Amino acid sequence: MLSRVDLRGVADIAGRLPRPEPVSEGSVAAVREIIDAVRAEGDDALARYTEQFDGVVSSSWRVTPSELSLARSRIKVSLREALEAAAESIAEFHRGQVLPEQTHNRPGITIRSWDQPVNRAGCYVPGGRAAYPSTVLMTAIPAREAGADQVVLCVPPDSNGCVADVTLAAAAIAGVDEVYAVGGAQAIAAMAYGTESVGAVDVIVGPGNVYVAIAKQLVAGAVGVPAAFAGPSEVVVVADGSAPAEFAAIDLIVQAEHGPDGLAWLIAWDAEAADAVEFAVAQLLSDAARRDDIASTFHRSGHTVLVDGPEAAAEVVNFISPEHLQVMTDAPEAVISRVRNAGAIFRGPLAPASIGDYVAGPSHVLPTNGTARFAGALSVRDFTKPMHEISVDAEGLAAVGPHVAAIADAEGLDAHAQSVRLRGIDSKVQKGTENE
Repeated sequence: MLSRVDLRGVADIAGRLPRPEPVSEGSVAAVREIIDAVRAEGDDALARYTEQFDGVVSSSWRVTPSELSLARSRIKVSLREALEAAAESIAEFHRGQVLPEQTHNRPGITIRSWDQPVNRAGCYVPGGRAAYPSTVLMTAIPAREAGADQVVLCVPPDSNGCVADVTLAAAAIAGVDEVYAVGGAQAIAAMAYGTESVGAVDVIVGPGNVYVAIAKQLVAGAVGVPAAFAGPSEVVVVADGSAPAEFAAIDLIVQAEHGPDGLAWLIAWDAEAADAVEFAVAQLLSDAARRDDIASTFHRSGHTVLVDGPEAAAEVVNFISPEHLQVMTDAPEAVISRVRNAGAIFRGPLAPASIGDYVAGPSHVLPTNGTARFAGALSVRDFTKPMHEISVDAEGLAAVGPHVAAIADAEGLDAHAQSVRLRGIDSKVQKGTENE
């Protein structure tokens, strides 16, 4: 089920590792066609693609606020309490990311800087295969804590053109302002450029299938998009046999059950431990509710990698740059201290990624497809932009004006130099008479 790669004694580890399949040019072209159509035709294109991909004929996608309130009251009390507890954990964590205004002073110059929230934040939440209320919380709440004025949510409709009550309840708990029952690349295009029904947003966040992730890349620039490629789910588990094999096995299965195109890797330096985990995977998979999805992920990109020790394990991790990294070893720091690339790290046998998926606090919207090399978890910073204000008095102008003029002269930008000379800086410097 998990194909085995034995790298023990191998010097060039990266050269021997399986490489993920690149995003195909055909997929990119198909997504670009959808985006162009939505941009040109607006709601007509939304209607066409919603019927084509979701089997729903509709000309209205807005979910009313009353439907959100009703959905919140219809779900089980225990589920509502769980969502509310998760929401509070997420809000508390992201509240701590909000930076206070800062002031930097030097003689004659004051610089005031702050993070300015965006006006409209767009959140995408997958649907179709399952309902993901947790993703509503993990995208909308950071936007709220960042100070976004309005939070917009797009989620694919079910076969009846509706959105699951649990998803709508989560939207109500998170304080979402607008919900639209529209999904896929067409939803990303609608939020990026606007249609007659869906107002354009300033930032688009949230995970999705490869087409949604491609769509976000293609609209970047017209709208803010985090650097991370938030695509199909990934997990790497590092295990040495010190924890029960079933723990490592179920955590491989957890991410694989999201569906095809994901990634599930086991790394071990003890062959017997690897054997035990693989056996446990087979046992657990036999009773798994989403067995076909899990098996598909394992068949396509499930691997067991045998290495010489913790240092080599970390080298493999850094090469993969996984979304989730779970370290279940006797000495986890020996691996973790060497890891540079991972979306989120879960340390020890009692920290499954599912804790992070739902209640720990950091957003579970994490970088995939190798983008953990340069990107991290969704945060309040994805909904703000740094701004600053510069104030200068006569002392400050006298101190820095000559430098401005000198650099501007060197660049041949006369007006730049003149802008300080007109304000009365040293006349000798103005005229460039210093000939040392």
